Amino acid sequence: MVSRSKSKTKAAVIKPLTKRKAWAALKAHHKKIQAINLNKLFAEDAKRGERFTVDAAGIYLNYSKNLITEKTVKLLLDLARESGVEERRDAMFRGEKINITENRAVLHIALRAPKDASIVVDGKNVVPEVHAVLNKMADFSKRVRSGTWKGHTGKRIRNVINVGIGGSDLGPVMAYEALKFYSERSMTFRFVSNVDGTDFAEAVVDLDPAETLFIISSKTFTTLETMTNAHTARDWALKGLGGDEKAVAKHFVAVSTNATEVAKFGIDTANMFGFWDWVGGRYSMDSAIGLSTMLAVGPDNFRAMLEGFHEMDEHFRTAPLESNLPVLMGLLALWYTDFFGAQTIAVLPYEQYLKRFPAYLQQLTMESNGKHVTLDGTRVNYDTGQIFWGEPGTNGQHSFYQLIHQGTRLIPCDFIAFGKTLNPLGRHHDMLVANVCAQSEALAFGKTPAQVKAEGTPD
Repeated sequence: MVSRSKSKTKAAVIKPLTKRKAWAALKAHHKKIQAINLNKLFAEDAKRGERFTVDAAGIYLNYSKNLITEKTVKLLLDLARESGVEERRDAMFRGEKINITENRAVLHIALRAPKDASIVVDGKNVVPEVHAVLNKMADFSKRVRSGTWKGHTGKRIRNVINVGIGGSDLGPVMAYEALKFYSERSMTFRFVSNVDGTDFAEAVVDLDPAETLFIISSKTFTTLETMTNAHTARDWALKGLGGDEKAVAKHFVAVSTNATEVAKFGIDTANMFGFWDWVGGRYSMDSAIGLSTMLAVGPDNFRAMLEGFHEMDEHFRTAPLESNLPVLMGLLALWYTDFFGAQTIAVLPYEQYLKRFPAYLQQLTMESNGKHVTLDGTRVNYDTGQIFWGEPGTNGQHSFYQLIHQGTRLIPCDFIAFGKTLNPLGRHHDMLVANVCAQSEALAFGKTPAQVKAEGTPD
């Protein structure tokens, strides 16, 4: 059992980022190595590909093909320590209100904490509440998946449509697609977010209202786009169910905290699933916002996903910065953005199930880091966030890789691959892995003009 309570200590005032000693050292270091050559670095260090690696929570990170040396990593870690990264991390896990603009704790980590953990906010352990909601979600999911829950006409639910936007849509969509292999194939799952009526029209075009359940995901139940779509869904369902207002309670549930508005809509508040103000929308996919995911993959698989999140949380909380996977990736992003001037980062999953992962990352990172002032309101004089984008391989190789390989821009690339496939079909996975290895090798080392000429390429 891990018990964490609110600390009364306050973080020390620290210098602006660009005035810190480690920043100055990094700036001088970058000036010396900005023409760094990976061919030379690997030739001089046969063990480089083994040393620049981290293995944690089932993820193996090889960051040896980055424009770094051991000194680069040391200086980046110095900057992290001088900036109080460890102290801020620990304050988050203690439940301190590190979101100072809204005076809130930032505790998405509590959503995946084991039930015997203690994470205290304002003197109250929030973990029991989290598990109470999870249990309520699990009970509801079992009833719908088994057919025990019936629609207004007595038919079982075969279609689930999640209506939300932002974090109430991108996370569930990404998780559903990522875990689709484990989903209940006798059911259809769709997602509506855009206020453009086409989004809703296409989502329901072939569905029977008598077999359709809508999940309306809005914390306040007042979000313009979500509630516009929700009322359209209500009208569509009632039209197909004879206009009986009582039908709403059998075909709509809510993920919200506004019981008054939920009841006014016609949803039984017993079927309202809540969450808390210490959950940011972009981090909420493993709260009740993930109800559509649980309905798709089942409570056991949903909890297994949460266990994976928790394993990474614990790695982030306990691992030294030198071997801390999230910290190292964050520092590399800063290195490229603020010293090499890279504007974007390409996320390239060689896994079709992760096709929505880059879109999810766009909100997760760009909404989090897209700021232009510091915590004390001072305007920054450096770039604070990267533009994330990407598509699954090998599709991307036939669209935008040309610019990455031969264009004029520096574009750091994160390649994601899996050792095993969930769908073994002949040589498909071997070819996929061969492509991801070949692409990362080509981007890291390329070929010299002499090598290309030696291959017989005309001038």
